[in-house]
Amino acid sequence: MAGFRSLAYQVRDARNDRALRRHSLRRCLERFAPYGHRATWWHLCDRHGIGPEDRAVDPQRLVAALEELEEARAVWLEYERQFAERRRREKHHGLRRPEWAWGGSGDAVVRCADPGVRPEGTLGDVLRRLVTALESEPGTGCPVCGEQELHWPAPVPPQRRGRGAAAGGAAAHGSWEGAWAWDGPVCAGCGIVVPRPALADSAWAHAAPAASAAGAA
Repeated sequence: MAGFRSLAYQVRDARNDRALRRHSLRRCLERFAPYGHRATWWHLCDRHGIGPEDRAVDPQRLVAALEELEEARAVWLEYERQFAERRRREKHHGLRRPEWAWGGSGDAVVRCADPGVRPEGTLGDVLRRLVTALESEPGTGCPVCGEQELHWPAPVPPQRRGRGAAAGGAAAHGSWEGAWAWDGPVCAGCGIVVPRPALADSAWAHAAPAASAAGAA
């Protein structure tokens, strides 16, 4: 299976036809798609004038989209590297934190609940804002756009709970459909699913009555 860098090389390789270069860019999103595959693709298409179904895209547009994706990937890989180093130091000193983990590089790191509703700015800018929030004290609003209005999905019956509940992520605060270990509410402003580590306890406490009410309905 080709890695991100090999696929990026294929996107840039002028010897390849346009359809292959476009296909290679789409496959890059299987390795890194910060908003989720479809939402990231639509974002890149909108920003770089690419028709989502166009098989003969101007190669310069494909390369520009790739460069934006590469910048965002570099931001996130550096955060993961620093996070891993910090956790090793903390464990060495006997410090323990609540267990949560980000998915692999192919998973969405700032998932969009609706692929058509996405944050403003480049992928790199959005991930920098997210990293800043994750390295600061948890807040009560969206770490990407600052919106305070957060919508909580209704709880999911136990038999429908997905990977996040099984992993013990959202289970402590109720289980929400599609929730992963780091998932929280959906931002009413930019549409991201707010990562759990970016939210203060007061934000979760505020959500509890809504979850209870939905469960009783």
